[in-house]
Amino acid sequence: MELTHIKSISDLKKLKDENFNNIKLRFKDYKIDHEINKYHILVCAGTGCNSSKSGIVREKLESEINKRKLNDNVKVFKTGCFGFCKLGPIIVVHPDRTFYTRVTPEDVDDIVENHLQNGNVVERLLYKSSRNDEIQRTIDELDFFNNQMRIALRNCGVINPEDINEYIAMDGYMALANILSNNIDPKEIIDQIKKSGLRGRGGGGFPTGLKWEYASLYKNEQKYVLCNADEGDPGAFMDRSILEGDPHSVIEAMAIAGYCIGANKGYVYVRAEYPIAVERLEIAIDQARKTGLLGKNILGSSFDFDLDIRLGAGAFVCGEETALIQSVMGFRGEPRPRPPFPAEVGLWEKPTLNNNVETYANIPIILLKGADWYSSIGTDDSKGTKVFALAGQINNTGLIEVPMGTTLKTIIYDIGGGINDNKQFKAVQSGGPSGGCIPADLLDTKIDFKSLTDIGSMMGSGGLIVMDESDCMVDIARFYLEFAQDESCGKCIPCRVGTKRLLEILEKITKGKGEMEDLKILEELSLNIKDSSLCGLGQTAPNPILSTLKYFKDEYISHVKEKRCPAGVCNDLLKIVISDEKCIACGICARICPVNAIEGENKKPPFHIRQDICIKCGACIPKCPVDAIYKR
Repeated sequence: MELTHIKSISDLKKLKDENFNNIKLRFKDYKIDHEINKYHILVCAGTGCNSSKSGIVREKLESEINKRKLNDNVKVFKTGCFGFCKLGPIIVVHPDRTFYTRVTPEDVDDIVENHLQNGNVVERLLYKSSRNDEIQRTIDELDFFNNQMRIALRNCGVINPEDINEYIAMDGYMALANILSNNIDPKEIIDQIKKSGLRGRGGGGFPTGLKWEYASLYKNEQKYVLCNADEGDPGAFMDRSILEGDPHSVIEAMAIAGYCIGANKGYVYVRAEYPIAVERLEIAIDQARKTGLLGKNILGSSFDFDLDIRLGAGAFVCGEETALIQSVMGFRGEPRPRPPFPAEVGLWEKPTLNNNVETYANIPIILLKGADWYSSIGTDDSKGTKVFALAGQINNTGLIEVPMGTTLKTIIYDIGGGINDNKQFKAVQSGGPSGGCIPADLLDTKIDFKSLTDIGSMMGSGGLIVMDESDCMVDIARFYLEFAQDESCGKCIPCRVGTKRLLEILEKITKGKGEMEDLKILEELSLNIKDSSLCGLGQTAPNPILSTLKYFKDEYISHVKEKRCPAGVCNDLLKIVISDEKCIACGICARICPVNAIEGENKKPPFHIRQDICIKCGACIPKCPVDAIYKR
């Protein structure tokens, strides 16, 4: 890949036009008959697909294309995440936009020979809808994408994240160039961001433009720009995917932020568990420096700005900005009281601006298309789009981006394809460990900051964990409390001690030793912890308890009064039994029982399970050929 040093906006525009011609085959409006038999094959190289051997698929494609002398007409590129993670490895063939799923190295010959050489689609690799088994050939036909609006994810799955030229072809760095070439007043840029209505996507939802304005007002010779890429919610991978698929959008936005607040140095704080994201960010920063888009006198202006990476050790509390700042400086990640806020006293006691990855990814497109365009998307209180990670008991797991105001029902059923195995939807956890569990009768709730807060949940960074009838809501609350308690830095007593006490009570209830008085204590203690904890971790840790007590109190009562877990999850409250009527005495269950708890004589039904020995592992249940074994 050839890198051109860019000295002016005219250089950038020229490079943009040249490189757009190189990638135009990938766009929906490209006329297929314009260049016959020319293909761009985009292979997902996100973490999910990479773990399913997409790298080997890409290498074999390149080898086979070379062997068949198709190099002049067929090009293979790596991209970031397409979002449909359940179906990986994914490849999309352009310009016909054919969407292939679960591609293995063994499928490569078939794709090259039938599709690339003979023009015949390999139907067995096409996506089949989970709702009606309908085959959907192109990426444009998939229900998963049709209800989305990709702004922060606009380049993921479209460009090669390791080639700055492809980002430039998509108007990359044009927002920064317009600012520097026209010497636009930083206040004008901040006013545009304020007018757009963009709010922080890291969880708190603070107005982004207002945050930038505060940071710009404090005068100091040295200021800093920070990017929080340390998402720690279980099941969340929004920031990771943006860094893997479009790292330059974050770099450009941070440079713009530096210009607006008067900073010449930035740091991206990213967790070390994201090796692909870190590698691509390193490549992108190096390319931006070599092309003159980072460093001294950017684009021939007097503006200097450079970036470095700081690796986090995976501490959930470092999602809180003062704890993150401590960690960047090399200290233990612990929050401190605010005020003073980081905009006044941040990194090395200098004014510091901190936003998360998704927030930054919106900045360049807002400045290119205008604040009015962005503010026309979403709701009165929540503008634009939001990226969510869909996980749990849902057919279409993956990464999505929808306009604010989209209902939970649309996300779960129209995009997510509904619940696995046609089971009954029970709840969705939004906001990760800090959020609440939302029941089925609130599925028409619109996704925005206010609506989620009103029902006892929160937006958070964007995790959506879907639960069905097989999930126990008491155990779910226990799981999230266990996570929050383990991740507590221990600096303040309400969080350090309070979450421990909450967890002890929940464990007591799931073991069948709870009392009705415990439910009252759970609620009162949760409210006290919310009011008195130092940072957002402690202040939101009780949310899963409060929301499940509010919407699923009957399950708590079943655990306490009846000593029964309705979902059959809490081992101490269930028995595994064999039906006398159904048992055929085949002996399979006895042979696989790890503790020899099943007794009986072959061909002389029924067998029975000794409850004093049974460890409730459930290994016997799926092995029974007549479904005679069940939990109760």
